[in-house]
Amino acid sequence: MHSVLEQITRSMEELSIKIKIADREYPMKVKRKDEERIRAAGKLINEKIKNYREQFGIDDKQDLLAMVAFDCLVDKMADEENLQVIDQTVVEKVNHLNQLVSQAL
Repeated sequence: MHSVLEQITRSMEELSIKIKIADREYPMKVKRKDEERIRAAGKLINEKIKNYREQFGIDDKQDLLAMVAFDCLVDKMADEENLQVIDQTVVEKVNHLNQLVSQAL
């Protein structure tokens, strides 16, 4: 059982907000530090829905949401691949610097 202080602290850290996606409101509790990012994500989803609606003339919300979900996942996968390449490059450069330092000593 949580103490009253823990419950008060947690309630101060959380906000109750509503995010509107595809003309439907979704109530949620979020951490204060995440609020801006969550609102920005909702805005981005709605912008993508609007772009797909205009670009392809699609009005079905389920189709639009599926296209946005697919698009977001493809973007996330591309970002992860790019991060792996960057990580590998950093490791190679650090190893090279270690070799240079070892040779200089």
